[in-house]
Amino acid sequence: MAAARARPCSCESRETATLTTGNLADRVYAGDPRALARLLSMVEDGDELLPAVIKELKSPADGARVIGLTGSPGAGKSTVTSALIGVFRGRDLKTAVLAVDPTSPFSGGALLGDRVRMQEHATDPGVFIRSMGSRGQLGGLAAATPQAIRVLAAAGYQVILVETVGVGQAEVEVASTADSTVVLVVPGMGDSIQAAKAGVLEAADVLVVNKADRPDTQATVRDLRAMVALATSAWKPPIVTTVATSGEGVDELVRQLDRHWAWLADSGERDRRRLARARDEVEALAFGAVRGRLRVPDELAARVADGSRTPHEAAEELLASIGL
Repeated sequence: MAAARARPCSCESRETATLTTGNLADRVYAGDPRALARLLSMVEDGDELLPAVIKELKSPADGARVIGLTGSPGAGKSTVTSALIGVFRGRDLKTAVLAVDPTSPFSGGALLGDRVRMQEHATDPGVFIRSMGSRGQLGGLAAATPQAIRVLAAAGYQVILVETVGVGQAEVEVASTADSTVVLVVPGMGDSIQAAKAGVLEAADVLVVNKADRPDTQATVRDLRAMVALATSAWKPPIVTTVATSGEGVDELVRQLDRHWAWLADSGERDRRRLARARDEVEALAFGAVRGRLRVPDELAARVADGSRTPHEAAEELLASIGL
């Protein structure tokens, strides 16, 4: 896997120099965590200077390996993520984590607490953990996640773990963002009919029954096997049982992830997924730019409210005003 280009940078200069857009890309390449954190904040905030910095960042040719972890709240995503960090660091792979936390619809704040569960890796210079608020974005991810992944890949992180908010049925955006998607469930999720209804399971490349020391584990595994048997895709998601707090089953999970990674390369699916990911990223940025230019004037809204304009007519008038 190609490494990001490195440029010399003294520790003293990293600590004392002011971070600016002019040297930000160089400092990210040099492994300055402060510069990387600053750039990720710019990504989250949609800073107007961001495009100029992104232009200077060139991701490695092969890109990073992106693994998404999703599942219902309480399934143990953070604990499994922490265990995976340990395995990949054991392989001497630089590993980054994007942990997306729910943003309050009332205060606009987010707890950003996932780093608390990964404190054992806090002092490892080969690990970078970033919590991001979802900011009202549906699908379990933050809107800034795709660009944040791009920045982390350019910074030389070889494995990027993306942990979602904790999703419900059909909220599977992580599947379009990751190379491999891990869906976590816990014993007692329901009978096979309920399992088949849970649309989020269809996004899985690997299914994990975590907290497998609980009762009903085998019943849950049977339900999942019945669902997987109905799948028509070329890749059949394996089912792994884990007790992440003790590390039980984590090696098997990584083995299955490695199998999927190899299958992606051999089948050409990796290139297809990355092309789709790039298309979605460009589309999201374009839609965001258009949305930023669209402001519905009060007078136009008033004409819709009093019935003199239909919403469709008003929408066409608004788009025409910006040349679309």
